[in-house]
Amino acid sequence: MKSEMDSMSSNKVWTLVDPPKGVKPVRGKWVYKRKLGADREVTILKARLVAKGYTQRPGVDFEKIYRP
Repeated sequence: MKSEMDSMSSNKVWTLVDPPKGVKPVRGKWVYKRKLGADREVTILKARLVAKGYTQRPGVDFEKIYRP
């Protein structure tokens, strides 16, 4: 998770700003994935940060959201 955060920071994935008064930011969570080798041992651990899209409100939180 630390390496993922460092990567996002160095790639300038976001700009940290204060939210407008009375507006709650869209929350996020970490999703983890394990990749297993031929012997069923964990070979790679991956982490990604995702937005909890179900917390968005129409007309308020839908602008400037990027989804690949």
